[in-house]
Amino acid sequence: MYLPRTLETYALSASRQFPVMLVTGARQVGKTTLLRHIREPERRYVSLDDPLLLDLARRDPALFFQRFRPPLLIDEIQYAPELLPYMKMESDAARTPGLFWLTGSQQFHMMKGVSESLAGRVAVVQLLGLSRREADGRGAGVQPFLPVPDSLAAAGSASKESLELPQLYRAIWRGSYPAIAANSDMDRDLFYLSYVQTYLQRDVRDLARVGDETAFLRFLRVAAARTAQLMNLTDLARDADISVNTAKSWLSILRASGVVYLLEPYWANLSKRLVKTPKLYYLDTGLCSYLTGWSSPETLEAGAMSGAILETWVVSELLKSYLHNGKHPPFFYYRDRDRREIDLLIVQDEVAYPLEVKKTASPGPGDVSAFGALQRLGIPAGPGGLICLAKEALPLTSSAWTIPVGLLP
Repeated sequence: MYLPRTLETYALSASRQFPVMLVTGARQVGKTTLLRHIREPERRYVSLDDPLLLDLARRDPALFFQRFRPPLLIDEIQYAPELLPYMKMESDAARTPGLFWLTGSQQFHMMKGVSESLAGRVAVVQLLGLSRREADGRGAGVQPFLPVPDSLAAAGSASKESLELPQLYRAIWRGSYPAIAANSDMDRDLFYLSYVQTYLQRDVRDLARVGDETAFLRFLRVAAARTAQLMNLTDLARDADISVNTAKSWLSILRASGVVYLLEPYWANLSKRLVKTPKLYYLDTGLCSYLTGWSSPETLEAGAMSGAILETWVVSELLKSYLHNGKHPPFFYYRDRDRREIDLLIVQDEVAYPLEVKKTASPGPGDVSAFGALQRLGIPAGPGGLICLAKEALPLTSSAWTIPVGLLP
């Protein structure tokens, strides 16, 4: 069963404006399924997973395009970057939008080839796993999230849903890959075991020389245990028993492959007291929970990672609301050397909208006390919010609301 994706509208719009559209993202997030669902009947599908077609594409790109004429949907384009210059020639000759739809993992060599060969001719859009609303079949019409009181009040009055604690942590524990999020019968441990093995075999070896797969798996687990924390490469390398340079390289690979996200700090030259280290987040909480060994939603909810995994899930959901609308997420975090911290700042038109994430159903004004640091530093601040387990969206202070997790897009 196909679940409508928020990205559909933007992808079709991009295809009407550019001759080439590339959908990137981690494996198994649904790139091919999305494009095959929205393609026109005349658009032919070609998968470079087919060894014979891949050999033709690499050996004789000109013959490949004589055999397969646009409009085309080419799957796994990263395996045959030799096709990209020929797409440029086809695009320049035809001067028609929507000639080529491509899917591919966002890897270094592929993105370099795209930027060099198709500059000005390609729309690059990013797809993450299913958002909660997409998993519920309500992915159409989701807008980028901003904690504006009027929209929160309207959403609260219009919504009758409530995301209870067991339901929430079950969704977090299972994760957002469509094969598992949309199929309750799928064995979660079997899925992620296969995913990690496939990722090691097909992606990492194409990007880096991983001589010791055990060391890389250990690195994945150590990084997962640090989700929603400040990134410290030295500690990460020490605990994974690898060099700092190796940790830096492998982290870059995870980032480029859509496995992790680095949230940069918000800082200005006017203040040198702000921390400049990014925070590390796994983009899929199911994979993160699997790598850190939580055997059930109940143990995850009651365990030491409960708060960090909730923050990870919230950041991932908010990222989807932007990326799946074709918007760059203007996300930052705030932390100064006095350890005042704000989990997330959404900065729009030079105004910072602060958000805090807490696993509480009884929020109080003290939970958002760090918001005042923005005014003291002269940072223009908009209304903020505390994303928590409260039942209703209600004013918490004069400039902050409680935001139930069930109201997230």
